[in-house]
Amino acid sequence: MAKARTNETSDVRDNILAVGQRIMAGKGFSAVGLNEILTEAKVPKGSFYHYFASKDAFGEALLAHYFDDYLADVDAILDRPGRPMAQRLLEYFDMWRANQSFLDCQGKCLAVKLAAEVADLSEAMRAVLNEGTSAIVDRLTAAIEGGVDDGSLAVDDAPRQVAQSLYQLWLGASVMVKIARGPAPFESALAVTRHMLHLRG
Repeated sequence: MAKARTNETSDVRDNILAVGQRIMAGKGFSAVGLNEILTEAKVPKGSFYHYFASKDAFGEALLAHYFDDYLADVDAILDRPGRPMAQRLLEYFDMWRANQSFLDCQGKCLAVKLAAEVADLSEAMRAVLNEGTSAIVDRLTAAIEGGVDDGSLAVDDAPRQVAQSLYQLWLGASVMVKIARGPAPFESALAVTRHMLHLRG
């Protein structure tokens, strides 16, 4: 019985996080009230505070949950055997582009949507963003090192420096596609990525 109750508690919490992610990916953090999330999730407001102490605590948990899922997707691509690492890196950036190229290029990446907004609102949320984005750069660094080792790519600078530059490049491109309402900034980012990794074709 206790295990069933724990699973039910986890399901309710995960549902609130999933609904919050979907709504905030479109509207941002400050523009969304708890009532909107809880109505959509079909959870009483009183129950919300059983899972989260405040809206900021919810935001912190939301970002942590998002990065857990995102990093699992990154690992699934970059750890996939049987392909040169350069090809796996391109598949990762294809995933990035796909995630950000729908709904008039508003996308669903919380790091893109919330970073500038919540970094100044909440130190706890800023810390989660910093940890999550650093973990992405760590994985890109390892992938670039793997690509140098397997001969599928080459870099002119230290792999971590290249990884940081690529992440910042694609983050900036994600903001620009929101402004342009079109994918052209991603085409430019991909061309620069190919140049930085010395890829052909």
